[in-house]
Amino acid sequence: MSNLTQKASAVHPYYPVGIEVIGYLANEYSVPVLLATFAAGCAAIFAVALLGVQVVRPGLRGSEKATVLWFVLCGTIHLFFEGYFSLNHTRMGGRSDVFGQLWKEYSLSDSRYLTSESFVLCMETMTAFIFGPLSFVVAWFVVTGHPLRHPLQALVSIGQLYGDILYYATSMFDHYHKGVTYCRPEGYYFWCYYFFMNFIWIVIPTVLLYNSVNATTRAFKALDKMTRSLSGNGSVKKTI
Repeated sequence: MSNLTQKASAVHPYYPVGIEVIGYLANEYSVPVLLATFAAGCAAIFAVALLGVQVVRPGLRGSEKATVLWFVLCGTIHLFFEGYFSLNHTRMGGRSDVFGQLWKEYSLSDSRYLTSESFVLCMETMTAFIFGPLSFVVAWFVVTGHPLRHPLQALVSIGQLYGDILYYATSMFDHYHKGVTYCRPEGYYFWCYYFFMNFIWIVIPTVLLYNSVNATTRAFKALDKMTRSLSGNGSVKKTI
């Protein structure tokens, strides 16, 4: 067997057994180091975002601050972390930088990230380069009280929900219909990585979408009430 073939078919821990992970190199960092690095990065993002909010609008309500932190985190993860995958999907197996090793650790729960699987690639690319920048815009709109805040918040939340549901659905379809499993058999990888880390993007966008729908409904009710009041006072004339 040639060296090139050996490199392409190097022994790896990913499922299903026998998939080809081209150029695979084992991670150099331990799992605790990788998880601590990811957590520290999230904490740094929160700290910078919170500092920015305190400077621009210190009186912002706590719930609104939490929304800003969420969208700044989303924007950073979508644009930089998921964007990294999109730009490097053909060589993920051999990546040794921090982002590459984080992706290889996560891929123990979903090996599609190491094989340029079409759905995952297209979904992550759209998420990175559309919803990533839009998440930063929504965060800014929350801080400034922009009137487009809720329409864009609803749009981004729907996009996140739609992508996440399809992500679960395509994997489960392959598992139950085709008998193909992309996750290692250890429950830790399924429940902690695959389920929990993605379920966050089901729960929070659902809450934010609900809030935006309620805010929009209240705005239209207030507008309708004001219009009726002005019309009754003869201040507004209907035009045909």
